[in-house]
Amino acid sequence: MAIPKYNELYPNVLNVLSDGKEHSIHEIDEIISDQLNLTEEERNEMLPSGNQKLIKNRVGWARAYLKKAGLIESRKRGFANITDLGLKEYNENPNLTEKDLMKYPIIC
Repeated sequence: MAIPKYNELYPNVLNVLSDGKEHSIHEIDEIISDQLNLTEEERNEMLPSGNQKLIKNRVGWARAYLKKAGLIESRKRGFANITDLGLKEYNENPNLTEKDLMKYPIIC
């Protein structure tokens, strides 16, 4: 299985955080890797630069855009949790796409 693009991981990130708890970034990456049934080889695949694992990079970008839209937040470094808006969106639309995310003002 090819590792999904970052914008295809929005539902996975919201799913992990939908329990309302604060999760470490590492934990989010691991849970999503498990959800996607990634092999060890896929989990360890690196970016062309060799500086970061591909899955970590893509989950990181998904988190970044969800955070800019106000659907998730980070109260402390290295952790994330879902916001009330994010939980509402996830409950109404568990298969959130990039097009759906565009209705939220992205704060730069």
